[in-house]
Amino acid sequence: MRIISGNFKGKKISLPYDKSTRPLRDLVKESLFNIIQHNSNQKFNLVGSNILDLFSGSGSFGLECFSRGAQKVIFIENYKKTIPILKKNIKSLNGEKNCKIIEENCFNYLRNNNKNEKFQIIFIDPPFKEKNINILIDLIKEQKFLGENGIIIIHRHKSDNTEIPNNLKILENRSYGISKIIIAN
Repeated sequence: MRIISGNFKGKKISLPYDKSTRPLRDLVKESLFNIIQHNSNQKFNLVGSNILDLFSGSGSFGLECFSRGAQKVIFIENYKKTIPILKKNIKSLNGEKNCKIIEENCFNYLRNNNKNEKFQIIFIDPPFKEKNINILIDLIKEQKFLGENGIIIIHRHKSDNTEIPNNLKILENRSYGISKIIIAN
């Protein structure tokens, strides 16, 4: 796995040896960033943005954002076997000042965080077996985590039939192999 573009283009990032973690494939990541930055309906500038990476695993999405100029990336991860790899990846990109790891369950973090932080991108990439996506979306909306013109990106298995709540407008819905990406705001 590698960083695709930006200040750290080509830099390899470590992956967990554990098969229970499913990293975002380079092809999907590259397509996703092309949509984010080159969509004629909604152009998005990563430079200076704040990113929330839920179920961050090795951090490939958030680190790609950091490489492309994001000001701040918060990684939420509670799987103990992945956290050392995430720390190593952040350190390898000199991201300690701009990247923060919160070792907590995503649901608890969203329920209990009252810092009034706003994010331009919230990336939700839970295990494919996770069925409570709508609870996460409701918490994001209730706590007003999404900044003005911000987007939520959801990575799911292509056969997942979770209904996206009506309070989100779907901007893109694309499939790549076994994955699908939903971009909404």
